Amino acid sequence: MIGPNELPDDELLRRMIAGDEDAFAALYRRRQGGLYRFALQMTGSAATAEDVTQEAFMTLIRDPKRFDGDRGSVSAFLFGIARNHILRRMQVERAFVPMPEGHEEQFATSAQKRAGSHPSATDNPADILTRSETIDRVREAVLTLPAAYREVVVLCDLQELSYEDVAAAIGCAIGTVRSRLHRARSLLISKLRPAAPATGNSTAEILTGFDERAMRRAI
Repeated sequence: MIGPNELPDDELLRRMIAGDEDAFAALYRRRQGGLYRFALQMTGSAATAEDVTQEAFMTLIRDPKRFDGDRGSVSAFLFGIARNHILRRMQVERAFVPMPEGHEEQFATSAQKRAGSHPSATDNPADILTRSETIDRVREAVLTLPAAYREVVVLCDLQELSYEDVAAAIGCAIGTVRSRLHRARSLLISKLRPAAPATGNSTAEILTGFDERAMRRAI
């Protein structure tokens, strides 16, 4: 017999609607981490990230039939709910809370360990910042992006959602996601370039130099 942890999201949601608490628990365990990291990367506040994650699942519990499989995946639906909560908080607060020091230290240490086991082909101690400085600068640069650009960078580059799921989550066309992501990456490079060598590399090459994959896993 197939257990809840082996079922796809849409089946877990169907069973949850039918009253299966184990199905909801499995869906929560599977998607909670991604939603939390998304909210943290968008706001810089661990407390806000926790609240947004809980609010997203509470919304799902209250009105699960809002999900429409023809419009996107369950994951995209949850990210869309979280996004709406984040944007409302941003409109009210008009400011971001800095990421706690403890989390920042953990962020850098985790990325350094992973980078040590999987070095990038572009790594050159004489040419780029130390790993911890790099990750700190990237994190700060992402937080300074306008919300419309920040969310596509976080969802596409850090959460690694497909363009289709990102489009469903933020309610726009796939072409819009692509154009915003291109602009967001350009903005990030302009913010990071003073700390990087003037090599003339493309955006993708420079982001690789900043160990983007390690950053995704560590945040």
